[in-house]
Amino acid sequence: MATVKELGYIGIEASDLAAWEAFGVGVLGLQLASRDDASLVFRMDGKAHRITVTHGPADDLAVTGFDCGDAAALDDIAARLAAAGHAVQEGDAALATSRKVERIAVSQDPMGNRVELYVGLADAETPFEPGLTRSGFQTENGGAGHAVLAAKDRQAALDYYGILGFTVSDYVVQEMAPGRVIDAVFTHCNGRHHTLAFADVPGGKRMQHFMTETNEMQDVGLAWDRVVRGGLAPVTLTLGVHANDQMFSFYMHTPSGVDWEYGSGGLIITDEASWQVKQWDAVSTWGHVPAPLLAQALTP
Repeated sequence: MATVKELGYIGIEASDLAAWEAFGVGVLGLQLASRDDASLVFRMDGKAHRITVTHGPADDLAVTGFDCGDAAALDDIAARLAAAGHAVQEGDAALATSRKVERIAVSQDPMGNRVELYVGLADAETPFEPGLTRSGFQTENGGAGHAVLAAKDRQAALDYYGILGFTVSDYVVQEMAPGRVIDAVFTHCNGRHHTLAFADVPGGKRMQHFMTETNEMQDVGLAWDRVVRGGLAPVTLTLGVHANDQMFSFYMHTPSGVDWEYGSGGLIITDEASWQVKQWDAVSTWGHVPAPLLAQALTP
């Protein structure tokens, strides 16, 4: 059975492109590949793009793009989606050109998110410039990063993305406060511990957060200093390590209100056959303290 290879790119619709340019370059350390009045295109490796921000009112996830590897795999995945009752439309040449891919098809997941299945994301014409990051981003083993998507019907999400080849990594169920429980399922399509996670999250956003991973832990610390000392973005969760994927990271608000996780050292699943799905009772082994609690603790 053919499966997608990675989450190759994401698109975000944002009301303030100038703020996103400052955030992408000055906080995340992405390379700005191009910009105009309608969009920003960011690079994080040798590919032509990984993150695109388009002007609009949604301030939320606009699209996820999944690399199918080759045309035969794309055809197989599209056929299985159609057989399961999910509409799939072949993208035209204009869409393929705008996404810088050889071929593309468009579907929609049960939560209403636009899903693009593609083949042949182009390499950039120039080498990647790491900018503020010293080590660059970890894309070789997992793609652009991971996303946590809002899903009231978790099983419907698992069924849809299962057709794309996603399998369950594990679960996290933790009572964060009286009456507030995190109940999330994490899934993978390659070695990265999770590429997509699903939970019934509050806030009304399609995407609760997106994660970019640097190659070295030091870059997370440098980003933390940029954010905290420079006041460049509101911190939502402090530095910490997650229990399930072992990611060392912190979280901040983007200009669109969606959270962004900036991390390093995430777990790679090297042996699918021996991987054991389990349920964790804590999101983090240490840290990831909510910003209001930290402020309260620091108040004399």
